[in-house]
Amino acid sequence: MVVPSHAPPRSKKTRSSGVPVIDLSLERSKLCELIVKACEEFGYFQVENHGVSRDIISRVEREGHDFFSKSACQKQRAGPPSPFGYGCKNIGCNDDKGDLEYLLLEANSHSVNERSKTISSDPTKFSCAVNDYIQAVRNLACDILEMVAEGLWVPDKSIFSKLIENANSDSCFRINHYPSVINDDDDWNPSPNLLNKPRIGFGEHSDPQILTILRSNNVGGLQILSKDDLWIPIPPDSDKFCVFVGDAFQALTNGKFTSVRHRALANTSKSRMSMMYFAAPPLSACISPTPQMVSIETPCIYRSFTWGEYKNTMYSLRLADRRLDLFKIQE
Repeated sequence: MVVPSHAPPRSKKTRSSGVPVIDLSLERSKLCELIVKACEEFGYFQVENHGVSRDIISRVEREGHDFFSKSACQKQRAGPPSPFGYGCKNIGCNDDKGDLEYLLLEANSHSVNERSKTISSDPTKFSCAVNDYIQAVRNLACDILEMVAEGLWVPDKSIFSKLIENANSDSCFRINHYPSVINDDDDWNPSPNLLNKPRIGFGEHSDPQILTILRSNNVGGLQILSKDDLWIPIPPDSDKFCVFVGDAFQALTNGKFTSVRHRALANTSKSRMSMMYFAAPPLSACISPTPQMVSIETPCIYRSFTWGEYKNTMYSLRLADRRLDLFKIQE
């Protein structure tokens, strides 16, 4: 029986950031090369000159601030998460916890329109802001995925992007809010003993989807795990987007890309808000390596599986578990 491996205890050591920042205004062939290299070496990179307008970003950010500034009673009307809706401290359904509260939404306009009725006093304003943002970052994700395909010399440049452009895509959108200890919200009760150790806002994990596009305010806390098991703090920069390789992308590239493990620390004196678009295929989509990623020298690492099967496995495991281990082909 194959079981997922658990994340080993981590050293408290960190090292300075050396992760790539990619300027999307560069010449396309150069971009393809840089993005593939970043996905191979880090499973993570940042992008600047990304083309998502400041207005689109500001509108959805204001909606997030307005929601999280409400009283606990008002916010709870949008929950509990099942898995979509408002959640507080509980991450998933297997006893993982963190010092955060969040909104999790399906990344389709109809669902956002319906959910907005329990989230905002002005549902139309909220849904328009969120839907515009989702469309913009989906376009960004598709552009990146098509450049990856070009960089890997895959004939079908849309082989990855069409999975998330599909009308039945299972993509989702999440806003995380990490309140400070010193805040004006009397309803927020932070975890005990938080002054004696780092506050874990969101524990170590990898994202299960294909690609994640993240933006946060100018408050630090995001860390990625290097291949030599050191935590790398990511300097906050609200003008850039962070891009993460997910588990499904690792499987689609037969392990050429590695889904990066990361976590978020909560800040004691400043609140942090981050917004994530998780680009996922339809539930029925088959996840298997592209033919160009498989050869006699590099045989298949993972068996084929559907995204729905992988998602069900994810819900049965703890946050830090290495889910892809369950899908490895046994020698």
